[in-house]
Amino acid sequence: MQIKNKQKKVSAEYLDGTKVKVGIVLTRWNSDITDKLLENALEALKKSKVNSRNIRVAHVSGAVEIPFALHKLAKSREFDFLVALGCVIKGDTPHFDYVCKMAQEGALKVMIEDNIPVGFGVLTVNNLEQTKERIHVGGEAALAALELALLK
Repeated sequence: MQIKNKQKKVSAEYLDGTKVKVGIVLTRWNSDITDKLLENALEALKKSKVNSRNIRVAHVSGAVEIPFALHKLAKSREFDFLVALGCVIKGDTPHFDYVCKMAQEGALKVMIEDNIPVGFGVLTVNNLEQTKERIHVGGEAALAALELALLK
């Protein structure tokens, strides 16, 4: 059986977030970029009718710290879904690969083991210019997690 999705992207206006609570983990590393990711996420949540009083933002140092913060927020049982926002820009060493892997696998582990939707809005880019093209990912990650939370 094949199920066809009528829309490729979820639209904020079609999601009713009036009753949900969201925890957002935001990195301070590359804050000029991550602040814009957060801005886009908050705008998407607002369009989905999520009350600003139901949004908590937890700041962490960098992408490696994201999974721990997600896990702590999940364990609190206060939230219907979580969103991870960060930015890792590739340098000349393999450090980039390890950081990205830890953030991505850690977020996945929280989603599966803590049974909570996690929107993954961590940019992994080669250079600063690529961040400008992907700044919308903050909003997309928030909407993807909200959509999953509404499945429950």
